[in-house]
Amino acid sequence: MGSFVHLHVHTEYSLLDGANRIWPLVKRVKELGMDSIAITDHGAMYGVIDFYKACKKEGIKPILGCEVYTAARTRFDKDARLDSEQGHLVLLVKNNKGYKNLMKMVSAAFTEGFYYKPRIDMELLKRYHEGLIGLSACLAGDIPTALLNNDYEKAKKLAIQFENIFGKGNFYLELQHNGIEEQKLVNQGLVRLSQETGIPLVATNDVHYLRKEDARAQEILMCVQTAKTVEDDDHMQFETDELYLKPPEIMQKQFHYCPEAISNTVKIAEMCNVELEFGKLHLPKFDVPGNEDAFEYLKKQCLKGFEKKYNNNPKLLERLNYELSIINNMGYVDYFLIVWDFIRYAKENGIMVGPGRGSAAGSMVSYCLGITNVDPIRYNLIFERFLNPERISMPDIDIDFCFERRGEVIDYVVNKYGKDRVAQIITFGTMAARAVIRDVGRALAIPYAEVDRIAKMIPMQLGMSIEKALEINSELRNAYETEPRTHELISTAIILEGMPRHASTHAAGVVISSEPVTEYVPLYQSEGNICTQFPMNTLEELGLLKMDFLGLRTLTVIRDTVKMVEENHGIKIDIDNINMNDPGIYQLISRGETLGIFQLESSGMTQFMTELKPSCIEDIIAGISLYRPGPMDQIPRYIRNKKNPENIKYAHPLLEPILNVTYGCMVYQEQVMQIVRRLAGYSLGRADLVRRAMAKKKKEIMEEERQKFVYGESDSEGNVLIPGAVRNGVDEKTANEIFDEMMDFASYAFNKSHAAGYAVIAVQTAYLKHYYPVEFMAALLNSFLGSPNKISQYVLECRRMGIQVLPPDINESGERFTVSNGKIRFGLAAVKNVGSSVVRHIIAERNKNGPFKSFPDLCERVDSRDLNKRCIESLIKSGAFDSFRVYRSRLMNSYDRIIDNIANERKRKIEGQMSLFDIASGADSTVVHEVSYPDLEEYDFRLLLAMEKDVLGLYVSGHPLSEFEEDIRKHATLYSSDLFVEEQDTGHINNKFSDGSFARIAGIITEIKTITTKNNQLMAFVTVEDLTGQMEVIIFPSVLEKYGELVKPELPVWIEGKLSIREDEQPKILVEMVKPIVKGENFPNDSKNKSGSSNSFISESRAFYSVKTENGSPGSKEPKENNNKFQEFINCIKVRIPENTKREIISAVCSLLKYFEGTEPVYLYYNGTVNKKYRVFCNRTLLNELINLLGEENIKYEKTAVY
Repeated sequence: MGSFVHLHVHTEYSLLDGANRIWPLVKRVKELGMDSIAITDHGAMYGVIDFYKACKKEGIKPILGCEVYTAARTRFDKDARLDSEQGHLVLLVKNNKGYKNLMKMVSAAFTEGFYYKPRIDMELLKRYHEGLIGLSACLAGDIPTALLNNDYEKAKKLAIQFENIFGKGNFYLELQHNGIEEQKLVNQGLVRLSQETGIPLVATNDVHYLRKEDARAQEILMCVQTAKTVEDDDHMQFETDELYLKPPEIMQKQFHYCPEAISNTVKIAEMCNVELEFGKLHLPKFDVPGNEDAFEYLKKQCLKGFEKKYNNNPKLLERLNYELSIINNMGYVDYFLIVWDFIRYAKENGIMVGPGRGSAAGSMVSYCLGITNVDPIRYNLIFERFLNPERISMPDIDIDFCFERRGEVIDYVVNKYGKDRVAQIITFGTMAARAVIRDVGRALAIPYAEVDRIAKMIPMQLGMSIEKALEINSELRNAYETEPRTHELISTAIILEGMPRHASTHAAGVVISSEPVTEYVPLYQSEGNICTQFPMNTLEELGLLKMDFLGLRTLTVIRDTVKMVEENHGIKIDIDNINMNDPGIYQLISRGETLGIFQLESSGMTQFMTELKPSCIEDIIAGISLYRPGPMDQIPRYIRNKKNPENIKYAHPLLEPILNVTYGCMVYQEQVMQIVRRLAGYSLGRADLVRRAMAKKKKEIMEEERQKFVYGESDSEGNVLIPGAVRNGVDEKTANEIFDEMMDFASYAFNKSHAAGYAVIAVQTAYLKHYYPVEFMAALLNSFLGSPNKISQYVLECRRMGIQVLPPDINESGERFTVSNGKIRFGLAAVKNVGSSVVRHIIAERNKNGPFKSFPDLCERVDSRDLNKRCIESLIKSGAFDSFRVYRSRLMNSYDRIIDNIANERKRKIEGQMSLFDIASGADSTVVHEVSYPDLEEYDFRLLLAMEKDVLGLYVSGHPLSEFEEDIRKHATLYSSDLFVEEQDTGHINNKFSDGSFARIAGIITEIKTITTKNNQLMAFVTVEDLTGQMEVIIFPSVLEKYGELVKPELPVWIEGKLSIREDEQPKILVEMVKPIVKGENFPNDSKNKSGSSNSFISESRAFYSVKTENGSPGSKEPKENNNKFQEFINCIKVRIPENTKREIISAVCSLLKYFEGTEPVYLYYNGTVNKKYRVFCNRTLLNELINLLGEENIKYEKTAVY
């Protein structure tokens, strides 16, 4: 054991506080000659497993612990006046009993004691103290706090209380030497306490960062946490730069007056001995009926499914038995029974279950049990891709459930296995390369445009780091080396890169254990969800059963469609057994009618499908696999080969049966495995290992594997283990070429099993859209209630399909969208300010006593506590009362009077003030009142539409642009909805529209925000509503001056310009032209796919200047229409941005410079730095716009005279 051990250390898992990444920390410990170190993160144990493994790998002794928060009173007390402050206490684990006790204590701090922070109390300490050592912590500790408050007796009482709880020799008073004045006072008090009580002292350094110079990075990290900048006077920071991993000799020197505090660190380290167990399974036992053997029961269920799905085909029974034997030998019988059981429960209770995703679809056992609905034989899927007997790992079955009822399945599992044995799983958002640049930039108060410039220099590639980007991007490297502020930005970001930023609950992960979860992992609570403090991979290493319960919106759409079809047509659709080869399905997809089709509705994927013209589900599987970064390069070849199969050439005949299904292209991971097996004789288990190694591009391993693939492998006695491709008749050159192609392809190859599951859902939704379009679109609309842009998009699709979407009606509408006589009716719950409760009361009353005869009848029959005035006003605006044949204008001007009259009459009746005449006439509460409405004309049609838009989120009765719809379809280059990624296509990309590309949209101006530039000119940020949604456009001063008369609310206009697409902002258009929409008008030289245009800026300047080329053609920069002897040309612009410039102006300047991208340099001066990123096409128009934005005094330029 060394001479000193750090026992109070915060890692990256003290979220946005600790700046120590675990691996560099452990390596630094080793460099400094220390052989032990503790982890004591704030309030949680997120990092203890990673820390433990890192220490073990480096030969360092890990000491596990936590700096817990202590409640002022008890953990159950949560009064803001008394309990908002927490103390600190460091707990270290002595043995495995202590480890379990710490997990239970930290879990209770979250699940029972959370109030601002997860808190423990004395009761928990007394219950779980065994196997733990306590340290009095930093200045925030209970004892130091008492000393700082000059309450020595309280400090002494607490010290004795802690020692009594932990036991003599298990509690220490913690000295620190950190340069903070208060610490010196506390140290004096602690030494006195030690002398009077005999409680030993220990030296620590409350380590928050690795080296002294990293204090700045830690300060910035806390700014990120608190959303402050380093320039804010009140930003959180330590008053010292001493909280680093100090070498032992410095600690010894600083505590020379108390050598026992140093030696006690070693003593404590010697007492701490924890050995964690990995790989041992902790699966719950499935309760088999009648105490039957679990394996025999599993086999029996599989054979039932085998008979149903394969008609007991004896050729396939061998594969089923093989899979069962692997599952049994690997100890996963109970796992499969557990999954089978809750899926069976879901299906028996009408909860929609997906066909399967991930590699589980490659298992015949899964298919026969009904866990998946993808036939692995039909799609040539491989079991070993799912469960590899040559690589011990947990099976991973991801299950999709109906979005609305997923929670019911989780509840079933909780009730069956016990609340304390089921938990959801934590996930950490990390600071990836671009994200950490942006976080650090904000904390350093660097202007957005400057940070954005640096962030965008980092390539958008999987696994890209800042250091790697510096190696490959010379522009980034130059900025780092020459710009001081950029140097600090990048240097700090490198330190913080990859650290966890926040914890949250995994969207789908659930863990089930054989014992209470806290026996194996600590728990965390987030937004009411109890989840593990360890992420998925760690849980698997600890032997815990993990599975994904995913809520898929599309399954809810399928369920609702099938239900409506049965209600409306009496047809019961078995969606799992539709004809997957139905030509109508693929004709619909080939026509590009894919809106609402799972995985196929993005504009880029739609275009791919129209070019591909899929004719079978295999084409859909391939399409889903190819349309993502990396394999997209294969798309042209795939389409070409499908259309011209006679031109397909295979490097060797043995490849044809493997690649013919994808027209000679490698598309799937499974194909790599099949090639390795078929050509070189690998087992499928070994083939999967090779595939994984190829994907990770481990050079040494792959060169060794190349030899085995080409030439085979034999053991020391000459027995052939792997035949090799050459022995199987493949020549050496061809074998190497095939291996090279697999190497290039493997890193982005897609899992066919996963794609097949997705393709099944895609075909199912296409089937429903083709045969039952009204029901399908109604279900689709219901699935996006609360998302106006998506609703608008799908309503537009309904119109294209000839389906009428009707506004809400008080006597016809249900709660949600419904189908009636081939039309779709808006639901009442979709109306703003109308809650589900009142809708249910309205429908119940309507069903019981018939339709409402009039507006007063409605008010009379529905309780006014539900049907309040705000609710009624929204229903009037939506058109829900139009069937009463009263103008909306008249209802709006009389509804409150009618409601008040009815309320007063009710009150009169209740008070017994009815006259004898009322009683004699039998008057009752169901009387229909005669009402006289004010004699008003109906609102203007545009106002009616605006009201609908206000309460429904979209136009329903019509659209201000409806009369121009044909022109818009013909001339608009995009809709606003094209620019937003669809939720169900998160795995895909949309590269159809790029930054700077030409855009023409038609829309109604709905909002105008103007700002005044430095030159006292106006520019505008305008919201435009088109047929599918809305987006923002930016209008610079010169364009606004030219077209300002047209920039008015509610005016239908064409807008042309260039797209501005930034990764962290919504897309915008930089406007060049605004013009009114005129029905039937054509655009000259119109092309909806043009990438550029002669816009008002550049055309104006280039009409005057011609651009010089290498050979002097078309001219020598002379004016086209100018007879002067010489002309001045701008060849360099210098732009100064004053310190107090508004962010909108800075953003506009950057957009302008980007818009005029060219070859001449721009020098951008801001906050003492020079940005040389931009190069522009210099011209008078650009200069004028810059002067308008910033003022003439801030724009300088150099000119060249050309004769």
